[in-house]
Amino acid sequence: MSGRLQNKIALVTGAANGIGAATARLFAAEGATVVLADIDEAAGAALAGQLGMHFILADVSCEAQVERAVQATVERHGRIDCMVNGASIVGAVGSLMETTAQAWRATQGVLLDSVFFGIKHAARAMREQRGGVILSVSGIAGVMGGLGPHAYTASRHGVIGLTRSAASELSQYGIRVNAVAPGSGMPKEEIAASLLFLASDAAPHVTAHTLVVDSGHTAGGFASGASVLRDRPVAFMGPSGQRAVQAAEGQP
Repeated sequence: MSGRLQNKIALVTGAANGIGAATARLFAAEGATVVLADIDEAAGAALAGQLGMHFILADVSCEAQVERAVQATVERHGRIDCMVNGASIVGAVGSLMETTAQAWRATQGVLLDSVFFGIKHAARAMREQRGGVILSVSGIAGVMGGLGPHAYTASRHGVIGLTRSAASELSQYGIRVNAVAPGSGMPKEEIAASLLFLASDAAPHVTAHTLVVDSGHTAGGFASGASVLRDRPVAFMGPSGQRAVQAAEGQP
């Protein structure tokens, strides 16, 4: 039985560590030929060697280097079926009033500009071949606020917005554009599996979507049972139901 990405060509940025590395491993295990790109040459080249794949040194905050990575992938393999924008840092953390413009721009360079560059240049290649999948890693900071990582939060919102707008333009070329928003501490292999689903033929009509993987954190509590309604009796809240709720709680 063939893998879910059999004969597919994928470029993964941020592939030396973390989610990017987990994604490169899983995609390769599922039959894809993976090109790994990262600024960490030692770790990236080592993982590529383990997988029997190709590594490209790239600073994703530089458009020319992202463009070169896409072009090198196409030149080496003839096409690019999936682009994964996976590079990530925490970036500037602290009071918005004390954040410097330099720290702000450096954070956006890795977390948002790189996604724009990846979508732009992968889309150009995929337009010629009439199809492909572009995936980006955002985070739950993209669907909620945060206490301190303002630059990070802004970038994560930006990735989700760009995913939606890019999908609307690129659908005419058969290109699907999606994102994954991991919660803090989520298993990297689970995030990689989410990217695998979106990259595969199992999701042919999924586009402009952000898949949140966070154990229910953004829903107001964790799936383990943090809800304030846990172990509470069921009651109807309405014009005549308030008394029933009070009675269930032992109130007069």
